[in-house]
Amino acid sequence: MKIDMPFEHSETVDLALDTIKKDKQALIFVNTKNSAEKQAEDISKQIKNIDLEELSYEILNVLPTPTKQCKRLADCIKRGIAFHHSGLNSKQRELIEDNFRTGAIKIICCTPTLAAGLDLPAFRAIIKDLKRFTSRGMQFIPVLEYLQMAGRAGRPKFDSVGEAICIAKSDSNNEEIYEKYIMGEPEDIYSKLAAEPVLRTYVLSLIASELVGSKKELMEFFEKTFFAHQYEDMAQLNSLVMRVVGMLKDWEFISVESADSETSDFTSADFFGEETYKATLLGKRISELYLDPYTASKLIDGLKNNKDKVEFSYLHLISNTLEMRPLLSVTKAESEDIEEKLELSREYILDDEDFFEDYYTFMSSIKTAFFLEEWINEKDEDFLLTKFKVRPGEIKYKTNIADWLLYSCHELAKLLMLKEQLSSIVKVRLRLQYGVKEELLPLVKIKGIGKVRARKLFNNNIKDVRGLKKVDISSLKRIVGEKMGVNIKKQLLMG
Repeated sequence: MKIDMPFEHSETVDLALDTIKKDKQALIFVNTKNSAEKQAEDISKQIKNIDLEELSYEILNVLPTPTKQCKRLADCIKRGIAFHHSGLNSKQRELIEDNFRTGAIKIICCTPTLAAGLDLPAFRAIIKDLKRFTSRGMQFIPVLEYLQMAGRAGRPKFDSVGEAICIAKSDSNNEEIYEKYIMGEPEDIYSKLAAEPVLRTYVLSLIASELVGSKKELMEFFEKTFFAHQYEDMAQLNSLVMRVVGMLKDWEFISVESADSETSDFTSADFFGEETYKATLLGKRISELYLDPYTASKLIDGLKNNKDKVEFSYLHLISNTLEMRPLLSVTKAESEDIEEKLELSREYILDDEDFFEDYYTFMSSIKTAFFLEEWINEKDEDFLLTKFKVRPGEIKYKTNIADWLLYSCHELAKLLMLKEQLSSIVKVRLRLQYGVKEELLPLVKIKGIGKVRARKLFNNNIKDVRGLKKVDISSLKRIVGEKMGVNIKKQLLMG
């Protein structure tokens, strides 16, 4: 392997090149996706005579139409260098990880997501960024996160020793890093039940599954949890849990009765004067859907809204939920476009309560819904990357969450007897799944016909199964390719 060594470049590049000279591998941790891509490019420019053409080609063509990100990644891969983050397609991430394990890829520049759960043969973990931008500005990452990243180096299966290296910008920064991370203690671990959305979901699931049926049983359960151990003040914990119970009752997800009421046939002395809980049919379904009850209440209110509903109505309803966060943030440069989209769509928006309470978050929900709308109108990955800064992997993640929320809307609409909305929600779900306009749905349901082939067929006046049956095989092969043409005809014969 030949390495170009210019007179001057960064410490991170030097460490990467030194790792390769030792015939070893390294993970380089940075704090943003853009930084991971830029760092990989900087290193790859110093590497010559590496022949990973085949892998580069495979990674480039994972998507039907390669994006700028695909091309950037393929260029780095050619030289044995990769970047890795949640914005990559899952197949690209898999190829990078597999080829790092075989030793073909020498350096991966990545965000901290790669620090969790993966066992990779990295001799070095080079931690370039120990600070991250937060609502309070640039802040040091937790010690626990540092330990996760450092722990990727020298895994027992691959090396007898490993090196975790932090990049310090000055002597004082060096001392600060040493004190905070080398000598520092990991932070305390906190129960997830401390987050109210988790607590709401958990309380409903306990009642819906009939693990608890009364206030006494509910509090006895929580007294045994790690959450109670950390909380210590049981009176305050009781107040918090009862507030959640009150929300569930107000939303009609549970019924609450006094155990000594006239409706009770028998009351044990232990439960005299106690509240008893039972999940309603709606509450049980919400629990089965793993929805935060607060989200479910927002979806129900939106579905019951008497406004006319179009695709954007449902896309915004699900975008304005906690489950869809982080939402796409609105930059100054695009704020005017998003405000214009809001004005054009206002009459169809089913949930605008947050417009007055949290304008920034509401506008982010408009942008997120706008992005989903562009996706179902057949805008490709490169367009979405340029316009919304949403990478292919993020498209997949967002559309998966959106699909779950739309399915939840469908199930809630069924229970609420809002039958007139069911077919509309199904259509939006299908369009979201395939990223197509409604006119292509009859075609994309056929195995192997994605949105690109479906659009080609439609433009050649083949609009449904009937049209596919009528077209001759030679014409079909010309439009979609020989193998696909034969495959479609076989499916139609078998169907």
